[in-house]
Amino acid sequence: MSWVKDAIVALKAGREVDVRPHGGSMRGRIESGQCVTLGPVEVGMIAIDDVVFIAWKGNYLLHLVKDVTETDVLIGNNIGKINGWASRSAVLGKVIAIHPIGEI
Repeated sequence: MSWVKDAIVALKAGREVDVRPHGGSMRGRIESGQCVTLGPVEVGMIAIDDVVFIAWKGNYLLHLVKDVTETDVLIGNNIGKINGWASRSAVLGKVIAIHPIGEI
């Protein structure tokens, strides 16, 4: 999962980063290995339906924001699973572009 380390370093430095996450939980929106651009995000700017890069139970995920409160976000995948609530401070960045397969 070197993309995770690259993303953390870039986002902490305030930079955008292109990554190719793998897995099936976001299929239909982001396919396994598809290039996405992550950008830094202010915690107050997180909205329902954003795809966020989040620290979750000792791991890192790209998941959808299903609901928000003043302090927390409810995350889930694109195939119907709800993971649960996490602090907004656990959000490290958000997807700002999903590149067509084969483009980058």
